[in-house]
This record gives sequence, C-alpha cells and structure tokens, in this order.
Amino acid sequence: MTANHLRELKGVQTIQGTSSHTERKIVYILKVLSESSKPLGSITIARELERHGIFLSERAVRYHLRIADERGYTRPLGRKGRMLTQQGLEELKVALAPEQVGFILDKLELLAFFTTFDPQKQIGKIPINTSLIDKDRFKEALAAMKDAFKAGLCVSELIAVASEGEKLGSVVIPKGKVGLATVCSIIINGVLLKSGIPIKSRFGGVLEIKDSKPRRFIAIINYAGTSLDPSEQYIRARMTSVSQAARKGSGKILANFREIPAPARAIAVEKIAMLKEAGIGGVYILGNTSEPVCQISVGLNRVGMVVLGGLNPVAAAVEAGIAVENIAESGTIDFKQLISFWQLYNKYF
Repeated sequence: MTANHLRELKGVQTIQGTSSHTERKIVYILKVLSESSKPLGSITIARELERHGIFLSERAVRYHLRIADERGYTRPLGRKGRMLTQQGLEELKVALAPEQVGFILDKLELLAFFTTFDPQKQIGKIPINTSLIDKDRFKEALAAMKDAFKAGLCVSELIAVASEGEKLGSVVIPKGKVGLATVCSIIINGVLLKSGIPIKSRFGGVLEIKDSKPRRFIAIINYAGTSLDPSEQYIRARMTSVSQAARKGSGKILANFREIPAPARAIAVEKIAMLKEAGIGGVYILGNTSEPVCQISVGLNRVGMVVLGGLNPVAAAVEAGIAVENIAESGTIDFKQLISFWQLYNKYF
C-alpha cells in the first residue's frame, strides 16, 4: 500500500470496527445517492460530498462504498456506479434523525417554494406524495381507495402512475412495484405563497369526523419537532379509519393545520376557488379571524385552515391489509402528467 493510499484512509478502521468519522462519511455518501435517480460513480459522489463539507478522494470514496456494499446499503452496477438500496434508505433515515428535528418543516417550505402551479392557466409543477405498491396487489389497492376518492377525502382526484425504473418526483420505482403519486397538500402552501400570502404549517394530525362533519383532532405532531412526516407515521401505526369515514361519514382521517394572516383571507378564498376549478381541493375548513378551528386555538389576527391529507386514499388501502411504502413530499411533477383516478380505475374494473 502506498503512502498516499495510507493518508487517504487515515483514521479508517476495518469494516468490523469502523470509526465515527467513517460512519459519518458513509451516511453522507448514502445521502448523495438518495438525491439521484440514476447510479453515481465515485468521481461524481466525491464532488457532491463537498456540498456537505466532506472532502474525500475518488479512491477514498470507493473504499467507503465497499463498506456500504458489504452492509447492503448500496448496490454496485458496474461502470454505471452505485444505487441506494431500500435498506440503505432506511439506514439513512435513522442515521440522520438526530440532526433533522424540524426537518419536515424545512422540507415543506422548500416544496412550497418549488411549486410553480398556476391554477388559472393550469400549468406548472405540482407537489406529490409517492406510494409504492406491489404489482400483484395494485388492482386490489385501487378498489380499496375508491371510496376515499369518491367521498372527496383527498386533495385531488388527480394522480400519476409509474412502473419499475420510472420516476415520480425524486423517487425511482423499484422492481416489482407500481408507483402511485397523489397530490400533496403543500399545493395549497405553494399557490398561496406565490400569491404573496405567508402560510404557517403548524402540525399534521388525525381528525375525527362524525356525521360527515369534522369534530376534533385526536392526535397531532408539530412539524417543528419531528424528522418524520406525520401522515407516514399515522398510517404505519394504523391510526386511521378513512374507509369507514368515506362510507359511513364517521371515522378518523389524515389532516393538517395551517394558519394565514387574517387580512389575506379574501385572497385565499379566491385562490382556493381557482384550485378547485383546476381539480384540486384539499381545504376542508377555512376559519374566521382568531376563531378556533376543530378545537385548535388560532393566533390573534390569524385564520386557521384544515387541509386534508393527500395520503388519505392510500391509508384506506393500508386499512384493507395492503402493504404500501409511502414517501410523503417526494418532489414535484408537471401538472400535465396527472390523470383522473377514475380513468385509471376504469382500466382495471
């Protein structure tokens, strides 16, 4: 081994006993790979690592990649480079959790900024959630989602579908899966933001409905205090009864709470109406100045807003026993890529 090689790997121990510095480097290599829809080589990874303050030579990157391969975090694809595996994605989420408190709030704000949809012209980029469903259970999942879409317990009936190897937002659909994109509730934030209305995202929660009317939030997670998307957590914990709410008018659904300045209410009503004309709803309740909404207090000269969770139809599929992997706020797609849920449903039934 040359002196240069020794210097590059200084402080790096064996795979069985890697140092904390090595672990950090591996985590950020995984992060770089997670941000790409295609395989990356060591030269590209080394360049991207510099954005995170990690400076490694191409040879050192290859060394850390071999460790990641051994652990099953990455998959080598020859000269094409490496791809992140599902196991690697899960490790990345866990490893970054301590430094990502409030990460979801930052993510929501960025996604709102990158939303370019113009409801009047019906053009631009729309924020989405991506759900991964086994091919052989996709038809069954559509049947389970039908009532939620029919009852309007969604942000929009517009969806997008992708097959393995294709991409929805920032997510590449893995082998054996079908990707389903639902419109994310951040579309409301994005459109209001572009209209000059500052909007505060307070929390994601589970909303109790009785006799087809919203009653109260029975669970909430403040965006500023979490590194995970609340809707993903509630679905995973089986805390919803969206199907029951859709069929009988009583149940527990996913919803989010926002606030806007009271003087902006009239403009917000106008923009919400434009969105509805474009096939995008989502605003379940728009309160009045300083008025509590669903038993949630609202600040002085503020207006509370309850927005339906974009993943409600997918939650109904999970309630039916269908395994679904959800990636909330998974990026944006062009509005023109969206089709009606019923157009897809009629292909199968």
